[in-house]
Amino acid sequence: MEHVPPPAEELARLDRELAELDARRAQLLTRRAWLLAALRPPAPTAAPGWNPSGWGAPSGGRTGAPAQPWGYVPPKQASAPRSAQNVLLTLGGLLLTIAAIAFTLVSWGSMGIGGRSAVLATVTLGALIAPAVLLRRGLGATAEALAALALVLTLLDVYAVHAVAAPDTDGLGFTAVAFAVLAALWTAYGLALGKLHLPLPAAVVLAQWPLLFWAWAAGAPALVVGWALLATAVLDGAIALWGRGTGTRVLACVGGSVTGFSALLVGLTLSTTASGPLGAVAPGALLLAAAAAALAGAWRAPKGFARAGGVVAGLAAVAAVGGVPAAAVPDGWRVLVYLLCGLALTAVVRSRLPRNAAQGVLVASAAVTAGALVGALPGVAAVLLGPVTLLSDVWAGSPEGFRSALGSTLPWAELAAAPVVAALVAGLLGAAYRWWPSLARIAGPVTARETPETGGAPGAGAPGDASARGAAGAGAAEREAGTPGAEVPGAPGAAAHGTGAPWSGWHGAAWTGAWAGASTGGGARRLSGATVRGAAGAGALALGWGALLLTGAVLDVPYAVAVVAETVLVAGLLALAVRGAGSGREGSAAVPVTALVAAVAGAVSVGLLSLASEGASYAVFGALAALFAGAAVRAGAGAERAVFAVAATVSATVLTGFAGRSLGLAPHEAAPLLLLVPALAVLLGAWLRRNPVALPVELTGALGALVAVGLAVPDAPFLALVLALCGVLAAGAAVRPERRPVAGYLAAALFVLATWVRLAASEVSFPEAYTLPVTVPALVVGFLRRRKDPEASSWTAYGPGLAATLLPSLAVAWTDTDWLRPLLLGVAALVITLLGARYRLQALLVLGGAVLALDGLHELAPYVVQVAGALPRWLPPALAGLLLLVVGATYEQRLRDARRLKDALGRMR
Repeated sequence: MEHVPPPAEELARLDRELAELDARRAQLLTRRAWLLAALRPPAPTAAPGWNPSGWGAPSGGRTGAPAQPWGYVPPKQASAPRSAQNVLLTLGGLLLTIAAIAFTLVSWGSMGIGGRSAVLATVTLGALIAPAVLLRRGLGATAEALAALALVLTLLDVYAVHAVAAPDTDGLGFTAVAFAVLAALWTAYGLALGKLHLPLPAAVVLAQWPLLFWAWAAGAPALVVGWALLATAVLDGAIALWGRGTGTRVLACVGGSVTGFSALLVGLTLSTTASGPLGAVAPGALLLAAAAAALAGAWRAPKGFARAGGVVAGLAAVAAVGGVPAAAVPDGWRVLVYLLCGLALTAVVRSRLPRNAAQGVLVASAAVTAGALVGALPGVAAVLLGPVTLLSDVWAGSPEGFRSALGSTLPWAELAAAPVVAALVAGLLGAAYRWWPSLARIAGPVTARETPETGGAPGAGAPGDASARGAAGAGAAEREAGTPGAEVPGAPGAAAHGTGAPWSGWHGAAWTGAWAGASTGGGARRLSGATVRGAAGAGALALGWGALLLTGAVLDVPYAVAVVAETVLVAGLLALAVRGAGSGREGSAAVPVTALVAAVAGAVSVGLLSLASEGASYAVFGALAALFAGAAVRAGAGAERAVFAVAATVSATVLTGFAGRSLGLAPHEAAPLLLLVPALAVLLGAWLRRNPVALPVELTGALGALVAVGLAVPDAPFLALVLALCGVLAAGAAVRPERRPVAGYLAAALFVLATWVRLAASEVSFPEAYTLPVTVPALVVGFLRRRKDPEASSWTAYGPGLAATLLPSLAVAWTDTDWLRPLLLGVAALVITLLGARYRLQALLVLGGAVLALDGLHELAPYVVQVAGALPRWLPPALAGLLLLVVGATYEQRLRDARRLKDALGRMR
């Protein structure tokens, strides 16, 4: 009789067969395409190549040719003729150079003055003329090699002239003049032979030294050396902007960076070490000139260089202008002078500077502000962390002043301006947070998101383009501030691709790539205006808090005033955190979160500070507990409320510890007092039920109970008492269904552990007399529970009762030298194990088997040691290796056995 499958099974079978047919058809079509390509004649213009797919169709770049199989490597070609020519020319020029140097240094003295002049003039002139002839014949590489030889010969000519014609002249002065002449000569030579790549870069390198060597030869002071370096840097900047050739401009950029940085370093050193305001004027003029030069270069430089120029100009201007008044004020207040000058740079948003240069100036302002704030960090750290030293001597007495309680050795006189600096920056950030829309409209042309209209080329920032930049920036600023504003339409202007500046081609390509990246989502990573506003508000809050802390330390206020002031600060921060939490506005979470973090840090600091006095400790921690509890009540649901509740619980726990110390109790005697707060946490958790705050509060209470247990460890009776009380608290928490799975087992474990500790503390040698009266009723209760609910776990019904007797008896048996207790314990454990196997009860089987195994190990251990001592030393390793071989050979079978054992145990109740 023919079997007809059900429709669903037949449909699945048909689908599988159709899928196999489709796969086979695709494979055959691919093979057919490859064969057709192999039979088709190759195109005459095809270039050799390979396709990674051995069965794939021919690649698009090689029409009609079969793809090469996987792993095909084209044969290596011989070295290009041009490469070999360059190697030969380089070696030839090097040998000629060595010969010329050897001739000048060795054979020079054997010739007369006429011969010397004739040889040098002839060889140098020939080396200079030959490249021009070679370039007309198309031998560019040979011309470059001879030009390099000519460069070396001109240097040798300078050495020869100084050695013969002017041996008595100053070496540095002669070198300065010679380098200037050579730089002019090679500049003219490079401009005349524009196809050569070497002369102009060589002229740039030679031009770096004349002014520096001249100042050195004249014994000029450091200020003159700085001006010489600055003039060289200005020359390099001009070459970088208008020079010919990439190599020339790159060398000019490198040289200008080195000489400009050196000039700034000289000016800054002279300005900061000036003896008075008049002495700082001349270095300030040098720094101001450097700032003007950097700003002039940034006016025409491309995007990245313009920003770097703006940064250098801003920093140099701050050092120049601030150095004069800073020389007239004490050392601790100089940072404030420089900060005011740095803040003045923000006026650049109203100037007609190019966009990128203005952004660089703003970065310089931010860098000066950040540097001023960094100077205040040690003082803030000392105020917050200094009271840690009071932990070693709690309640030793109130110190005289705030600084004495900090235990810090900071030079507070030099930090006198730190509170003013922090307060000033905090005020400015607060004003920015308050009037953010107006600020965004003012700074929009500089700081708004860059668009093709505002990007521009190097010359896009010229004054003629300021109106267009301002219009586009204002629209973008309105969008950033969240105010209505129309999008600025249009495409990249012609200035972005113009040829007015020598950098236009490079900058146009770079701007095109940057705009493409922004169009594909790069702009999505930009911070929104609301986020920046929130960061400004958070910074104002943090800096204002730090300024108030520093004020107390700088003024060295009395200890009581400092404690009260810091407590009031914590209260204010908590009020601000509660008020701003859950506002729901974008970017508005930064301020309340900062207030929350500052409040917690301030609470820790003032709590440590209060440890110097008993009265202050009670007052501060009582106030903190009340403040955090009130904040937890007033705050909305969220993480902030949980933090407030946890902080209140910790403060209350510390108060109970203070109570024990005030009563003169030893640490283990004060441990039960610490359980008052965990008890209140359990009651509060029962009242809150499933409120999200309940779990953090209970966990904090549990940590307090753990501290109490740690304090009671040195005294066993108190430890048993504390463990029992903890068990009571855990049992109280287990009344709630949501806590029962964890708290129930924890309560049972704590009770059993308390019993064992109590028995050990009483030096009981027969624990069964105390455990059996507990075990028998517990087993009866478990039996009745199982009769009523057969699905109840054996661990719940019988586990606590069995563990109450088996585990203490096992512990005593391991230290008992008699044979009766181990025998009785083994028999009892065997009976329990058999009962567990018979009635499929997991708790009986596991507990009985474990106790039986450990008891048997205890009894067999002496004999095992004796046997091991009698065996040869090679036998244990051999047996271990044999065991490993057996286990490895039957590894899969052992795994199956283990799984079956696990499943069998899992099916038990």
